[in-house]
Amino acid sequence: MASKTNRAVGVDIGGTGIKGAIVDLDQGVLQSDRIKVPTPKGAEPQDVLTAVKEVLDTLGVSGDPDVHLGVAFPAIVKGGRTLSAANVSEKWIGFEAEKFFEDGLGRDIHFANDADVAGIAEVRFGAARGHDGLVLLTTLGTGIGSALIYNGVLVPNTELGHVQRAKHKGDAESYAAYSAMEREELSWEDWASRLQWYYEYVQFLFSPDLFIVGGGVSKHADRFLPLLKLDTPIVAAVHRNNAGIIGAAALALG
Repeated sequence: MASKTNRAVGVDIGGTGIKGAIVDLDQGVLQSDRIKVPTPKGAEPQDVLTAVKEVLDTLGVSGDPDVHLGVAFPAIVKGGRTLSAANVSEKWIGFEAEKFFEDGLGRDIHFANDADVAGIAEVRFGAARGHDGLVLLTTLGTGIGSALIYNGVLVPNTELGHVQRAKHKGDAESYAAYSAMEREELSWEDWASRLQWYYEYVQFLFSPDLFIVGGGVSKHADRFLPLLKLDTPIVAAVHRNNAGIIGAAALALG
């Protein structure tokens, strides 16, 4: 078990759920149960903050400012400010999110893009650990998040779920996210054909050395990854739907 000085809390805010846990940063594993609450309807800042407080209360760390806290969020994040709003309220655009959470929680936090922190988890403790070259992690869920990592260094705030589809309305995530599969009741084969288009396109743009697929659906990787035919190796994230929690906690300690 990690010492108190090498553990932190990670909270992963998503379009449908908010998850959190205490993380052992010696091993890169959860040290507590994973707590999950629904993302409030509309996902406005005050409501999301209240839900995060509920997660911290359940974990028993609300009153312990010595336990560092990292928060992952589905937006471009620069200097603690959220500059976009994917699957959450537009009130987050241009919002001082990190300061808002610090004031509301009464503690210092580290606030970062959700896919970026998942990438950090896989670099430090998972499928990208020790991997040279260009690694591209995608999270398939309500949307498509992306993390671009070159020789172990994160290039922050890529938004490759929003690449546009020629001759079609909408962006990649509206067409190929896991939510599209659920919404349109697609078979694994039909969904995989959409993923084939997406990964082929991103492969053409970036020529990565490795694709890593995260998000909750990655636990079913055997149902769709074998259907993809790419020149780039593609594997499931080691930490799957916990990557956001683990990466957020890791960033909280620097």
